Amino acid sequence: MKKDSIIFIAGHNGLVGSAIMRKLKSEGYERIIFRPSGELDLRSQESVVSFFSKEKPEYIFFAAGTVGGIMANKSYPGDFIYDNLMIISNTLQAARINKVKKFLYLGSSCIYPKNSIQPIKEEYLLTGELEETNKPYALAKIAGIEMCYSFNKQFDMNNICLIPTNIFGINDNYDLTNSHLVAALIRKFHEAKINNSPYVELWGTGTPQREILCSDELANACLFFMLNYNGNEIINIGVGKDYTISQIAEIIKNVTNYKGQIKFDSSKPDGTIKKQLDVSRASNLGWSSTSDLQTDLRRTYLDFITNYNKYTI
Repeated sequence: MKKDSIIFIAGHNGLVGSAIMRKLKSEGYERIIFRPSGELDLRSQESVVSFFSKEKPEYIFFAAGTVGGIMANKSYPGDFIYDNLMIISNTLQAARINKVKKFLYLGSSCIYPKNSIQPIKEEYLLTGELEETNKPYALAKIAGIEMCYSFNKQFDMNNICLIPTNIFGINDNYDLTNSHLVAALIRKFHEAKINNSPYVELWGTGTPQREILCSDELANACLFFMLNYNGNEIINIGVGKDYTISQIAEIIKNVTNYKGQIKFDSSKPDGTIKKQLDVSRASNLGWSSTSDLQTDLRRTYLDFITNYNKYTI
């Protein structure tokens, strides 16, 4: 991939897509193309075919999709499976027809069995039952992976698939009804601080463990593997370490300078006890995370307070 290659970022407005955009621009890539969903509906085959025919992208970073929290997944399972199947089907088929040189597909760690051995290795895919609450989304992401590799076999494409752990960072979703762990905690602690609340109450016991990775670090991994990997094996992207919910909450409490207490409501569910990816394959291929969690969280918090009105509408 050259500096003047035509690069399409699908999902450029999202947490991961916007990080990929920042990374490519910082590295001097000059011809990055993108479209907001209002102009290019990836669920529409006609729209996608027309876009590819006109723009002729050579490389694609696929970070698009319909995503959400537990409540959204439970309320709209049909939308989650339909949207995500159509988006990858249309984009990959258009990439094939237009002879795209390389296609990077981002999966999700929810593709792995809910009771998987820890840390989770890539070969554990399809070895057990999925988490029921996001099964439609997970199945769509699994289908996307299989589609990428099936197209490699039949049509001699160069599609690669990365499976990131839990992501946070600049341009995250801070809606408390469907945000993920780090974004929800940042907003809770910040608003508790400005409202002088004596404590922040969190669900569960605080003992479950989570692995978290900054979106900018994931973008680094995406560029590395786009440039250096052409294989047919999925690759986990993470930090190789996890933290308890309580530890993450304490770090974010300090980052936001909240002076109150943290209380855990143990009558509420804990969720999955542990979810950590085995990242030895990525490491053996030459990429490992080098970012510092506290630094990443401080930068994320600064972005949140700078854009507070936008994020909390």
